[in-house]
Amino acid sequence: MAEKTHITWADHTWNPWIGCQKVSPACDGCYAEHLMDKRLGRVAWGPHGERVRTSAHTWNDPLRWDRKAAASGTRPFVFCASLADIFDNKVPPQWRAEAFDVMRRTPHLVYLLLTKRPSNIARLSAEAGGLPANAAIGTTVEDQQRANLNVPDLLEASVKLWKLDMRPLFNFVSCEPLLGDIDLTSFPEVEGGDYHIDALSGRIWMPAGRNTIPGTGHIEGDRDYVGLCHRLGWVITGGETNQGEHLARPTHPASFIRLRDQCEKERVPFHHKQNGEYLPENWFDADRFAWQAGTDDPRVHRFEDGTACIRIGKRRSGRLLDGKLHDARPIIAAVA
Repeated sequence: MAEKTHITWADHTWNPWIGCQKVSPACDGCYAEHLMDKRLGRVAWGPHGERVRTSAHTWNDPLRWDRKAAASGTRPFVFCASLADIFDNKVPPQWRAEAFDVMRRTPHLVYLLLTKRPSNIARLSAEAGGLPANAAIGTTVEDQQRANLNVPDLLEASVKLWKLDMRPLFNFVSCEPLLGDIDLTSFPEVEGGDYHIDALSGRIWMPAGRNTIPGTGHIEGDRDYVGLCHRLGWVITGGETNQGEHLARPTHPASFIRLRDQCEKERVPFHHKQNGEYLPENWFDADRFAWQAGTDDPRVHRFEDGTACIRIGKRRSGRLLDGKLHDARPIIAAVA
C-alpha cells in the first residue's frame, strides 16, 4: 500500500493491516492516526480501536515488487506496517503468520519490521512460524528514557531469535521524532550495575578500574571493554512534523549531530530522514525568512543553551544535516 514511498529510508511501504494504539511520546503526533482516523475516518485508533486487514490487491503487491527486484538484481527495502505495528499483540495472530509467509515468498525484498513494542518481537515471531530470513528488526526511540527501554529489548530479541535459528538481517533504530539527546553506547545491563552495553560497537564494558578479572578487558579512555553482544546495524533520525492539531516539537540540532558522530565512530550506517518543521538559525540564510532573533516571533523556539530554531515548514527545512546529506543504508547481498 504504496508502490513508492516518500519515506527516504525505504523503497516501498506495505500494510497488511491498518490500525494501532499509542504507546509512547513518539506517538503523540502519529501520522498514521491523523491520516487514517482523523482525515479519512477509515480506522479508529486507541485502546478500543480497530485493526483492519487490507485488500487482496495490497497483499499481492510484494509479489509484484519481488519479480521486478529479481529481474533487476536489486534488494528494495520495504517498510512493513507503516500504518500499524507489525508486533502489535492485538492483531489476530493468523494475519501476522500470513504476512510472514508473503515475506518468505518474496526473498528479493528486505523487510523493515519497525515496532514500538520490541519486547513482543521474539515471542510473536515464533508464534507466526519464525522470523523470515529477509527481515530486519527495529524499534523507535525518541529520547534517552525510551532508548533505555527499547534498545535493550531489541537486542535481547535479537539474541532470542538467534537461539531459535531465526536471524534478523540486521537490527536498527528509528530516532524519529527525535525529542532529546540519546547515547546509544551506554545501556546498563542491570540498573545500578557495573556492566554496560555499547549498542553500536556490540561490546560490553564497565568503568575503567572496576574490572577485577585480570587479562579480560581492553581499556579505551574511561571504559574497559570486557565482552561482546549483539549490536545495531543502522540508525535513522528525523525531526517531527505537524499532524493536524498536533504541532511539531523542535529537535535541538546537537541531538542529531551527536547521533551521527556516534555512528561515524563505529562505522554504523546513518540515515537522516528530515529536519522536521524547524531549522537552526545558523543552517540557512535567516534573512530569507523575515524573522528577528530576540523578538517574540512565535516561529522561533529557543533552547536553554540559547540555540534558536525557526519554524519554516518541513519542505523548506529539508534533509541536510549541518549542510550535508546522510543517506546511508546497510548493504545487503544479492539473492544467490
